[in-house]
Amino acid sequence: MSAIILPVGEHVPQIALDAFLAPNCTVVGDVTIGSHCSIWFNAVIRGDVNYIKIGNYTNIQDNVTIHGTYERNGTDIGSYVNIGHNAIVHGCVIHSHVLVGMGAIVMDRAVLQSHVIIAAGAVVLENTICESGYLYAGVPAKKIKPLTEEQLALLEKLPHNYVKYSSWFKDDSTI
Repeated sequence: MSAIILPVGEHVPQIALDAFLAPNCTVVGDVTIGSHCSIWFNAVIRGDVNYIKIGNYTNIQDNVTIHGTYERNGTDIGSYVNIGHNAIVHGCVIHSHVLVGMGAIVMDRAVLQSHVIIAAGAVVLENTICESGYLYAGVPAKKIKPLTEEQLALLEKLPHNYVKYSSWFKDDSTI
């Protein structure tokens, strides 16, 4: 079993050779995935109606959906980004060193500046700008408090953890 990687029209996913794609993830269309990324089980990155760009050292965890809006909003995701299980990221911009918590939703034209944490279950509404250095939580997501030194350190550490986790699967000849 291998990842589902499909072209859409003339758009073929561009995936770094050292990226890890779980066997049942789906990547289609106008998608670029950078070096040392990991795309986990059941994640769907659907670049059919607009582009999706993902930087380096970014992890897209289990059951995440990434999409855009037809003829309006592509999705730009920076480097060293962690997108937690079951999150939805749609037609937005996520700068580097960001954590999108489990089950969070980030909507069209939202901008997550660098060094931001979106809490689990939060909903970042359309056109929201999340300011660098803060935790956002709630429905709709609101600025809660400045990030602590421990949280900032976590943003630096987590992407490297996922490179390690993905290495456990890369050498397995059964995948």
